[in-house]
Amino acid sequence: MGRVTKVDLSPRPVEAMSPRQLERRGSLLAAALALVNETGVERLQMKQVSERSGVALGTAYRYFSSKDHLLAAAIADWHRRLLADLVADPRGARGPGSATERTVRFVRHGMRAYQRRPELARLRVAVATSTDPFASEALQALARADSAALGAVMPELPAASGELVRHIVGHAWQGELTAWVTGRTTLDDARRRLEDVVRLVLAPHGTGAAALVRPGEGHAGAGRPSG
Repeated sequence: MGRVTKVDLSPRPVEAMSPRQLERRGSLLAAALALVNETGVERLQMKQVSERSGVALGTAYRYFSSKDHLLAAAIADWHRRLLADLVADPRGARGPGSATERTVRFVRHGMRAYQRRPELARLRVAVATSTDPFASEALQALARADSAALGAVMPELPAASGELVRHIVGHAWQGELTAWVTGRTTLDDARRRLEDVVRLVLAPHGTGAAALVRPGEGHAGAGRPSG
């Protein structure tokens, strides 16, 4: 018998895509996010994304290995754009104050963005447990984007300790989103805990950390994702 030639079914790397291919990829990502907002994560199918985007289903699998890969790439893309907006906002991360104050504003505004798009919070939590290796790569890219954005918010931290601080804050953000999405806490409590983590990990660096206890703060505006 002749040797069987293995066919590489891996999706095309983004850096190897032509402008037209990048356009198709962007159409798939936009369609996936729109459908998640309309129908939720669980009901979404690759066929729906193909029909919404105008990209043939067979072609879609040349860009994304699975639904998990597509959804992970979609939330990573949205989250990167959110981070860019947060870092550029002169009223937030680029505003005055210490690294602690800037970072607190950064995570507060980030949590509010997910509050406005609760289905995307659900999506981020849902894809976090995917075993698809390409989905894992997209989530690793999301974590790197978190670290880079936090580095821009707190540039005065030393390199070694700054890396650990960014790691802790990034994981705390994911953890509090998960607690909110799964109904174990209110959004207001999740936001406060995340801000307290920021104050705690930055306190040793003399960056103007405020007291963790804030008596009398209400829970107005708190809530959980509807569903």
